[in-house]
Amino acid sequence: MRRFYVFGFALLMAFDSFAQISFKMAGTHALPVEASPAWLLRLAGEPWVYGAILGYLGAFFTWMSLLRHAPVGPAFAASHLEVVSVMLLSVWLFDEPLTATKLVGATAILAGILCLGMAERDTTAGAT
Repeated sequence: MRRFYVFGFALLMAFDSFAQISFKMAGTHALPVEASPAWLLRLAGEPWVYGAILGYLGAFFTWMSLLRHAPVGPAFAASHLEVVSVMLLSVWLFDEPLTATKLVGATAILAGILCLGMAERDTTAGAT
């Protein structure tokens, strides 16, 4: 079961991260934004829009599969790992700055997920 969780949450993080990066790329390529049919057609021809849709569909189905087996509290927290992965990918792909504040936030997210996972493990171990 542990391999299922590791693989499942890694897949969820990959789909979520891909969706967010695709949104950023689609937004960058769709500039300038206009309220016009021509802009909507230009946007419809942008492959990154479809990447974002694919990422969200993959994340949805992966999340639904995980929820059948994983406890909700730690699963919900772990589902937000993409915040950290998107931050790191943005540094690499978009030359966004990696600040101390971002690192502290990422560390807090990881620590929170770890704490919830340990609490769930202790609860499960105490029940048997």
